[in-house]
Amino acid sequence: MGKKVSLMSYLYLVGMALVAVGFCCPMVKGIFGSSANGFDFIRNAKEGGFVCIGSILIFAGAVAGILAFFVPQLKGLKLIFALVALAGAIVLVIGFMTSGGIYKAIGKHFLKNALIGLYMVVAGIVLGIIGALQK
Repeated sequence: MGKKVSLMSYLYLVGMALVAVGFCCPMVKGIFGSSANGFDFIRNAKEGGFVCIGSILIFAGAVAGILAFFVPQLKGLKLIFALVALAGAIVLVIGFMTSGGIYKAIGKHFLKNALIGLYMVVAGIVLGIIGALQK
């Protein structure tokens, strides 16, 4: 028989998958009705910066978290990967508040311009951390 996996482990997997999918979905609304996903943040950030670093951390934490669910040697690092995604989200918000140009304009009305991708990322990080903390 197979090994029994707890419901909280699946909660962690669903949370990390939500982060990865939400990262690919439109996250914020732009000025002219256009929308940007996480890859657009990476592509448009000049010379790195908080926005680019935060976006990379979110996506890397989500992908590593999904891999940690399936690779037995990485099971102990699940909480770390969820916290990396959380740290990326915090850095991304700081980048929106402190960067110049369009990012600062979006940052001032951050929740007003939020789209489904942002909500998926936030919900996924919360579910991932809860799933990683429960045994």
